[in-house]
Amino acid sequence: MILETHEEELLVPKKYLNKGLDGDLVSVSVHRKEEAYVAHVEEIIERNKKEYVGVLERQKEYGFVLCRKGSMYTDFFIQPSELSDFKDGEKVVAVFKNWEEGRDAPNGKIIKSLGTPGTSETEIHAILHEYGLPYEFPKDVEQSAETLNRAIDPSEIKRRRDFRKDLTFTIDPITAKDFDDALSFKKLKNGTYEIGIHIADVSHYVQPNSILDQEAYDRATSVYLVDRVVPMLPEVLSNGLCSLRPQEEKYTFSAVFVLDEKATVLEEWYGKTVIYSDYRFSYEEVQHMLEKEKPNVDSETSLSGQAYQVPNTVFDALTTLNRFSKNLRSNRMKNGAISFDRVEVNFSLDEENNPDSVFFKTSKDANKLIEEFMLLANKRVAQFIGKQTPRIPFVYRIHDDPDEEKLFNLKQTISSFGYSFNPKGKNVSKEINKLLSDCNGKREQNLIDTLALRSMSKAEYTTDNIGHYGLAFTHYTHFTSPIRRYPDVIVHRLLQDYLEKKKSPPKTTIEEACKHASQREQLATRAERDSIKYMQMVFMEDKVGQEFEGVITGVTDRGMYVEIIENKCEGMIRMVDLKNDFFQYDMQNHSIVGRKTNTVYQLGDPLRIKVKKVNIQRRFLDFITAE
Repeated sequence: MILETHEEELLVPKKYLNKGLDGDLVSVSVHRKEEAYVAHVEEIIERNKKEYVGVLERQKEYGFVLCRKGSMYTDFFIQPSELSDFKDGEKVVAVFKNWEEGRDAPNGKIIKSLGTPGTSETEIHAILHEYGLPYEFPKDVEQSAETLNRAIDPSEIKRRRDFRKDLTFTIDPITAKDFDDALSFKKLKNGTYEIGIHIADVSHYVQPNSILDQEAYDRATSVYLVDRVVPMLPEVLSNGLCSLRPQEEKYTFSAVFVLDEKATVLEEWYGKTVIYSDYRFSYEEVQHMLEKEKPNVDSETSLSGQAYQVPNTVFDALTTLNRFSKNLRSNRMKNGAISFDRVEVNFSLDEENNPDSVFFKTSKDANKLIEEFMLLANKRVAQFIGKQTPRIPFVYRIHDDPDEEKLFNLKQTISSFGYSFNPKGKNVSKEINKLLSDCNGKREQNLIDTLALRSMSKAEYTTDNIGHYGLAFTHYTHFTSPIRRYPDVIVHRLLQDYLEKKKSPPKTTIEEACKHASQREQLATRAERDSIKYMQMVFMEDKVGQEFEGVITGVTDRGMYVEIIENKCEGMIRMVDLKNDFFQYDMQNHSIVGRKTNTVYQLGDPLRIKVKKVNIQRRFLDFITAE
C-alpha cells in the first residue's frame, strides 16, 4: 500500500483487504500496530483494469480460474454463461467482473485462451499478459505507420546538417534488427577529431498527440524477452524508416563533438541531420579487428560468413574511437562511477524457441566503445539543457545515493568471504568498485555483484535533477534510443523546442510522462527476468536427477537458494528436504544450522546439489543436497 502521507509502504493485513486487489485505487484507514503502521481498506474507489493469467478448472455448471500467485490472493469464479468453449486445463486470461457480498471469490470473465500450459508460446504470452504488456499493435496504429512517407525529401535535407559524405557506421549485436545509433568520424586539419553521435529521428515521424504517439506513450518501452522483442513502435518504424540501415539515407538527431587527443570535448553541436551509414558492424566483428590489430575479419566472425577487409581509414576510425572510449571510461571511474560489468545469461534456441544451451555474454572493448559515446551524448545533452537560465523543464535520468542500511547489510554478508568494506567512508563508490574488482572471477562474484546491485537505488525518469550516482554525472538523460524508449522521444522534442526557441510543455505534463515511463520500465524489467526464469526451467526440465556444483545465493526460514555455477540456474533446497538433522534459520549470520550436528549452510558456501523437481508453469526448481 502506497500513501502520499507516508514515506514507506504500508502493510495491509489480509483480513483487512476488504476485497481490494493489487493496483486498485482505494480509501484506507491507518492504524498503529506495535512499532509500525498498517492500513485497512475501507472502500474500493476504482478497480485496476488488470488481466490475470491462470489455469481454467471446469466443473459441470461453473469454473474457476486458478491464479493465486504473488500479490494475487484469490481465484476467479466463472459463471456458466462465461465458460463458452474454453477447455478444462487451458491457460487463460481473465478480468474482474464483480465481487458479490458473501462470496469468497470474485466473479471473472475469460477474455482469451493462451493454449496448453507449459508450451513456450503459451508461457511467454502469459508473462506478457501478467504484466499488461501488449504484444500486438491495434490495426489503426499499424495502418497509420504504413501511411508514413518513406522517401527522403530534398527540401527536408536542406533544413538539416548533412553528414552523408562523412564516414559513418553502426555497431550492434548480431541479432539486431533496429539500429538507432550510428557514429561518424572525421579528422580535422588542426589535429582534432569531429565525432558525430547520430540517433534515429523518431520524432520526425511520430508527431505529438498522433495515434502512433499515443501508442508509443502507453507502451513507453520495448520489451526484450529471451525469444522475442515486443517493440514500442510498429515494425515499419522500428526496423524500417527509423532504423539506420547500411547504404541508406536516414533522418537523424545528432550530438556532434570536436575532441582532442585525450578525448576532451572542445566544441559541441546539437541538431537535426541526415546521414548515410557506410557499414553495419557487429560487436564481434569490431572486437576481432581490435584484438588482432588488423583491418581483417575472418569468415567465422563475419556477419556475411565471408572474410573481408575494411579500408585503413575505417580501421583507423575504429582504433581511435576505441582509444577515446578508454579515456572517457577512465575519467568516469576517477570521478566515482561504479563499474558493474555483470555476466549476462543468454540462451541458444532451437527452431521451436526452446533453449538447447546456455552461454554468457560479457562486455568487451567493442561494446564499451559504443557505451561510452552514448553516455557522452546523454550526459552532454543533459548538461546543455540543464545549465540554461532560466531553467527549462526537461527529462533527466536520475540515480539516488545507495541505501545506507543495505550497504551495512552488504558489509556484514561479504565479511564472511574475507572482504573488507566501509559503507560510511567518504568515497563509498570507490569502496564498491574495489569490492567488485576483488571478487572478479571468484565463485562468489555473481552473488556479491547481485548484493551490491541491490544496495543501489533504482534509476528513474524525472524533471527534478539530482544527478546520477552510479555514473558519477551531475546531469544525465536518455537521448540515444528513441526507437525503444519513449523518454528519448520526449528529450528530442524538448531539445528541438529549445533550439527553435519554442515554448515547451508544462513541467507537470513532462513529470507525468516520466512517472509513467519509469513504471512501464519496471514492468518490462520484471517480465524480462521472468522470461529468463522460464527458459531456465525449460533448460533444466530434462536434468532431474543430475548433480551440479552450486553456490548458496540466499537463505530464508523456508530453505536456501542455490545457483548452479555452470549455467546460473537458481533453485531452492527446502528446509523439509534437509535430512539427518533438524535445521534452523539463523537470520543474523545468513545461515541454516543443524541442531545436532552443527552442520552450517551459509550464504556464499559452495554446495553440490541434485535436481529434484522442475515446475515450468510456476517457474521454480527444487534441489536436494547431493549425497
